[in-house]
Amino acid sequence: MVVRASVQASHPVFRYHTDVQQTCANNRHQCSVHAVCRDYPNGYCCSCVAGYKGNGRQCVAEGSPQRVNGKVKGKIFVGSNPVPVVFENTDLHSYVVMNHGRAYTAISTIPEVLGYSLLPLASVGGIIGWMFAVEQQGYRNGFSITGGEFTRQAEVTFLGSNEKLVIKQKFSGIDEHGHLTISTEMEGKVPEIPFGASVHIEPYNELYHSSSSVITSSSTREYTVTEPERDGISPSYTVAYQWRQTISFDECIHDDSHHAISATQQLSVDSVFVLYNRDEQILRYAMSNSIGPVSDGSADISRNPCYTGTHGCDTNAVCRPGTGNQFSCECSVGFRGDGHICYDVDECSEQPTVCGSNAVCNNQPGTFRCECVDGYQFSDDGRTCVDTTSGKRGVVESDRSSVGRGIAVVTVGNVIADTAVTVEHVINHCVMGTHNCDIRQRAQCVYVGGSSYICTCLDGFSGDGRSCVDVDECQQNRCHPDAFCYNTPGSFSCQCKAGYRGDGFQCVLGEPKLMGELFVGGCGGAIDKVFVPQWPIWIQQSFLIGRRDGNEIDGTRTGPGIRPPCLSTSAPPVVIGPSVRPDSIPLPPGTHLLFAQSGKIEHVPLVENNMKKMDAKALLHVPDSVVIGVAYDCMDKMVYWTEISGPSISRASLHGGEPATIIKSDLGSPEGIAIDHLGRNVFWTDSYLDRIEVARLDGSQRRVLFNTGLVNPRAIVTDSVRGNLYWTDWNRDAPKIETSYMDGTNRRILVKDDLGLPNGLTFDTYSSMLCWVDAGTKRVECMNPSQLGRRKILEGVQYPFSITSYGKNLYYTDWRRDAVIAVDRTISKENDNFQPHKRARLYGITTAFAQCPQAETKLVTEFVFKGYFAVDFE
Repeated sequence: MVVRASVQASHPVFRYHTDVQQTCANNRHQCSVHAVCRDYPNGYCCSCVAGYKGNGRQCVAEGSPQRVNGKVKGKIFVGSNPVPVVFENTDLHSYVVMNHGRAYTAISTIPEVLGYSLLPLASVGGIIGWMFAVEQQGYRNGFSITGGEFTRQAEVTFLGSNEKLVIKQKFSGIDEHGHLTISTEMEGKVPEIPFGASVHIEPYNELYHSSSSVITSSSTREYTVTEPERDGISPSYTVAYQWRQTISFDECIHDDSHHAISATQQLSVDSVFVLYNRDEQILRYAMSNSIGPVSDGSADISRNPCYTGTHGCDTNAVCRPGTGNQFSCECSVGFRGDGHICYDVDECSEQPTVCGSNAVCNNQPGTFRCECVDGYQFSDDGRTCVDTTSGKRGVVESDRSSVGRGIAVVTVGNVIADTAVTVEHVINHCVMGTHNCDIRQRAQCVYVGGSSYICTCLDGFSGDGRSCVDVDECQQNRCHPDAFCYNTPGSFSCQCKAGYRGDGFQCVLGEPKLMGELFVGGCGGAIDKVFVPQWPIWIQQSFLIGRRDGNEIDGTRTGPGIRPPCLSTSAPPVVIGPSVRPDSIPLPPGTHLLFAQSGKIEHVPLVENNMKKMDAKALLHVPDSVVIGVAYDCMDKMVYWTEISGPSISRASLHGGEPATIIKSDLGSPEGIAIDHLGRNVFWTDSYLDRIEVARLDGSQRRVLFNTGLVNPRAIVTDSVRGNLYWTDWNRDAPKIETSYMDGTNRRILVKDDLGLPNGLTFDTYSSMLCWVDAGTKRVECMNPSQLGRRKILEGVQYPFSITSYGKNLYYTDWRRDAVIAVDRTISKENDNFQPHKRARLYGITTAFAQCPQAETKLVTEFVFKGYFAVDFE
């Protein structure tokens, strides 16, 4: 880990001088703590030490992800509208994966009347991509040149309509939290883009010309607008626009080495993604960037993976190019590992006294911070924790041999150059109630260390966390067509119409039971021993639970369509905020990919072999959970999943409705899950208990199939038509892929050679191919289990986790790319990828087929095998 140097807030933007007094002896503090100072005849210059990138005044660890925060304001005319859209104090946040040169930028609270029309302006965030572009040998990106301290003015001219927009941006270097800061102003006129339209920007190149303290560039490129579908047709058109920009910064003229950098460099931008979310009013840009020599566009067969971003190094590592296509991965300062997997160094544990007396150490990725304990605050020297009542001092000591390696104390504004210490009086605004988040019924304040916090809206609300509005779920047609929907703040409920019965999510013809008999006794046989009878009361479309004296019990009122609770003899907790609600959203017809991302399951429709990425949506929210495995029952249209934070196996109907937990006891870490749709069974692996189990789809008749010879069982799949079971075991000493019949007999090892960490597994019924992804060998492979030999489909993947198949494509999730990647297995080539809006690790993935795979040549019958159901073939 490393210290994050900060620039005193009251200081003006730093400038070099030629005065004879400007020497390192007097100005060492002007350099970064991760830089060296060198004297020259006319002055001094700073340069970053090995392992860091920057201009010497500002240095960041090579390969470490970077964050950029700032504000945006503007006055923009849209199309022929004579009234401008005016906004200010809008948040801009950017995240950069340095060793891929990929920058993600989000601008919040952009009104819909303007949001779509700003989609072509990807270069608003593109300047951040230039700052951290992947550098080819002998070329420097924007941060290496400017240190993140510069001004930029860009003029955008839309050719044809001649509308113009001026963008002014000021980058002020690194703040006390280690984040770059930016302010942006936009003024002018842009062409109108219809609501609901999408914009596509092709890869482009831009030439950057450098002279003394000034960089200029200009380019003409195009974007394509596809309007919403009308009468089965989606009109599209292309617009050309011209960009001219000037970047001004202060460079050190005393060091002649800067002349060795080419006066003209080419920025190459590809994988451009632009999106406007009308519900959240957020504008998103993403792009990959590299900088190098001027190219004529012809293929460069010697391009190194370090320059193309296909290296597979950890996001906290730097890629070191070798000869030809060779390269190596090296963990960034503050991390350890082999470069492909890097782990944060925890100095707080390794150096317990690093923060000294009366201070606590707060470990953070890539760095750490020291904070005074309660009753103490930092004095002006930035190193001493002072007793606020007696004035007693406790010194924050630092090991002089480790200066620049993590001696940090949090504060705002003070820099102690000789000890590389920044200090702050820490306030937990979430605890103190001094935050500016919305009220707790709509939002929550999340403390993130130091004096920082973020605001997030609760489920059922949308916004930036500071202002959250209710989501009207009734507009999403969540209830059954023969039911009424009732929207409530943060929630909703469904109730079947007169003449129908059901829970509101499923309604069938028939009169409902009387209210008294509908729920009395609903707590089962334990009602006399554990539960006390309560009185259900129907009041104005709602239920509440009353005591025998007629008084309502707090926290028991429920809306229509929601089952009243069973109460123990102890007082029920008071519910604050929105109630938990069923969260399965009906899935449209057709075939879909289902994949897990932390506490939710998302779906992407498939048309032939193409992902309809614009139609991707969350299918199911499972708050406060970590969903690992996902499986699909094509007969009942049910999705099943494993969850490890509170170990359980659950399911939900894709027609919509409330999720149900089928197994929640005697589980350690359930991960892989598979469905036998013909035998009506569910199989799963447990990597903590080291066993493979099976049960009926409702969780009954549970049975352990294997509990020996397993170390880290992960993925599991079924071949229902042939009655086979396959699973992976990523035992690092002896990884393997095994198979057996579904009743547990005929167990044998299928693959054991040349495996690393076989994470994901899929079986394609139509082609009889078993395919897997391996995070150790970085490969995608396939084989026919009934034949000898295996085929390498793809090599050099990054960190795959799970895999599924559909048609000619394989689809796998990747932890490094936070994406679903499509691979054409017929030509062994990646052909598409999908990144969800929220960047987080993706786990299990499966295919939700529109129809079940058919058994064409075999007669499938079901029989009882040792008291359990299996598949027999006649």
